[in-house]
Amino acid sequence: MQRESLSPKTHEDYTVAVVCAMSFERSAVRFMLDREHDHLGTPGDSNIYTLGDLHGHNVVLACLPGQQGKGAAATVAANMSRTFPSIKWRFLVGIDGGVPSEKNDICLGDVVVSMPEGPHGGVVQYDLGKDTDAGFNLKGFLWPPPPLLRSAVEQMRSDHLGPRLTIYNRPSDPDVLYREDYQHPLSASSCANCDRSQIIDRVARQLERPVIHYGLIASGDRVLKSAMKRSEAVRGLGDVLCFEMEAAGLMSEFPCIVIRGISDYADSHKNDSWHHFAAAAAAACTKELLSHIDTENPPVAVRDTQISRS
Repeated sequence: MQRESLSPKTHEDYTVAVVCAMSFERSAVRFMLDREHDHLGTPGDSNIYTLGDLHGHNVVLACLPGQQGKGAAATVAANMSRTFPSIKWRFLVGIDGGVPSEKNDICLGDVVVSMPEGPHGGVVQYDLGKDTDAGFNLKGFLWPPPPLLRSAVEQMRSDHLGPRLTIYNRPSDPDVLYREDYQHPLSASSCANCDRSQIIDRVARQLERPVIHYGLIASGDRVLKSAMKRSEAVRGLGDVLCFEMEAAGLMSEFPCIVIRGISDYADSHKNDSWHHFAAAAAAACTKELLSHIDTENPPVAVRDTQISRS
């Protein structure tokens, strides 16, 4: 990556926004930039930005201020929209917890791209609703990303770019999925002494390369670290592919595509071993997707209200 010092940019020159929740996610996206631009002043804005270009697009990259969740994401998004008024395309990029199933062969290091599924626009806020005697009634939904972003995703999908994602220092730790009712020993820091008989047998892939999955992402305010709770949360939502914590807050400010690398299975066995690989896979997917978006496309109008709570 080069640093660009010629032809200084202005805030109005930046049309692509990328938000990450954690610093290593931000670093993964930063390493994908073709060039990095000089910093611009941002008076009255608490965000710290990295500026650059990627496939001809001027990109502004921001990270949440040391905390996760939709509240922090909403604040970052609001500041970014105010400081960079020409932003047209928006991405939330990072890691999440996958939801493997018989239908979806989701593995560690894979990537999930939010796309409309059934009545949902690509992301569902799974913890917004009412508890009744009949169960939990989901009350909120989030609007889908702009049509052109969805078209770019479909183009990437048809080009079968998944197998061409670059491999980034794949962890030595094995990709292991345990049975839903088997809990990780509370005192153990790794799965070295976990009961191997509780591992779910899965067909091994011929190539150890990330696969891109397209569909529904569940967003909420809690960290899921229980396979039982994971299954309980997705019940009634549809074909959920993964869980994360920021999309609901970000999309209340502007509709975006959410791109997440699978770093764990949202169960008691989750750890940090796959974080950097999953973040790099999501960043690589974002770079591929931007290559399908024409830099001359007109901006897409943003709805004033993105979340329905009726």
